[in-house]
Amino acid sequence: MFEQAFKNIDDVLRKEAGCTTELDYTEQTSWLLFLKYLDGLEQDLADEAALKGKTYSYILDEPYRWESWAAPKGADGKIDYNEALIGDDLYDFVNRQLFPYLHGFKQRATGPNTIEYKIGEIFGEIKNKISSGYNMREIIDHIDELRFRSQAEKHELSHLYEAKIRNMGNAGRNGGEYYTPRPLIRAIVQVVQPKIGERIYDGAVGSAGFLCESYDYLKAANPKRTTTQDRLLQESTFYGKEKKSLAYVIAIMNMILHGIEAPNIFHTNTLTENLADIQEKDRYDVVMANPPFGGKERKEVQQNFPIRSGETAFLFLQHFIKMLKAGGRGGVVIKNTFLSNTDNAAVSLRKLLLESCNLHTVLDCPGGTFQGAGVKTVVLFFDKGAPTRKIWFYQLDPGRNLGKTNPLNDADLAEFVKLQTTFANSPKSWSVDAADINQKTFDLSVKNSDGGEEVAHRSPQEIMDEIVALDAESAGLLEKIKALL
Repeated sequence: MFEQAFKNIDDVLRKEAGCTTELDYTEQTSWLLFLKYLDGLEQDLADEAALKGKTYSYILDEPYRWESWAAPKGADGKIDYNEALIGDDLYDFVNRQLFPYLHGFKQRATGPNTIEYKIGEIFGEIKNKISSGYNMREIIDHIDELRFRSQAEKHELSHLYEAKIRNMGNAGRNGGEYYTPRPLIRAIVQVVQPKIGERIYDGAVGSAGFLCESYDYLKAANPKRTTTQDRLLQESTFYGKEKKSLAYVIAIMNMILHGIEAPNIFHTNTLTENLADIQEKDRYDVVMANPPFGGKERKEVQQNFPIRSGETAFLFLQHFIKMLKAGGRGGVVIKNTFLSNTDNAAVSLRKLLLESCNLHTVLDCPGGTFQGAGVKTVVLFFDKGAPTRKIWFYQLDPGRNLGKTNPLNDADLAEFVKLQTTFANSPKSWSVDAADINQKTFDLSVKNSDGGEEVAHRSPQEIMDEIVALDAESAGLLEKIKALL
């Protein structure tokens, strides 16, 4: 229904010098989509108030509503181009009036949970990169064709938007940090099994894939929800934090399209929070996340953590453990070198994880799982509050090389999800007692005892000695051949 509109928008954005990548296309589409969505939401709320005999108080003043500046309609329901802004008038209005007005909502909002605050946050961070008012008019016309009114429309838009986010992930190294493969997220959600009434948290929310998939999972698992349960899902189930401006906007838009009207996504650097300040009321029942790895944090940020490290992922893992309630459950992606690194921070962090949590499952993902990432990853599944007794390892092997044209799919993870429920051993899975783990290094890179014979690697000296011996043998054969001639 709406796929062609999205393609048309991208075609127009390609004409813009300031929009050169999929990241730019998604960013510029996102803020316009948000304003179109907000217009539809306000219309619905106004209609609802009218049915109750009440007057609705609009969030946006009349000149800044979509129907006033972007798509004023005539009696026939079509855009009235005598009233609609275009060219330089449109460009000047957006940059000099609309964006400053919307940014001002942050100061006027009653709190960070309100949609007013999120409006102010979004338009204080995002910049309009569409320099031509004529191109902007063309894009607005396509955006105006989109509808958010029915569940079917929202469902289709969410799928199209997810495709845009996936393309961002394939656009290069920077895009990959916003996108975790959805089959992997769905498998993590199925293992962690969140429940209605629990609070779910992702402190490195990116495009909000974990929260969106959790929402879909909870709806599917609870088809006969009560009004109270639906309100819980809308208002007090999903929480996320995101440092980067573009990801913050995309996360909010993605959750809105999935059906969460006012997402609890906060624009902040999670790692600037001191772990010592976290109280019980701040904790969550479930943590699922794919924190950025390979990044480096400043010394003053490292001071917030008992185990200090420049590695971003190590700081995030400490944060997630701390943010879980006793009995809470976690599923966290981290690069596989965490299992065996010998530096003090890695050893101390493995010790903390094993002693304060039950690390019951480690999913070893193959190279190519994350497009453009260039590193192998594992997923750690743990319950907080009891030490680790036994760890079940599963080595994911889809039987093919993963890549941009051959990505991970749900079928690849089906066996893992099935076997994990009973921690069954198989050619790809095995268990290790925590007592057998080295108590000095806490090395977790354990090899599958049923995975075939381990290759014995020879020393360089042994190889050189064999080469010398073979050369001598060859020389001897040559001398015998010469003697026969």
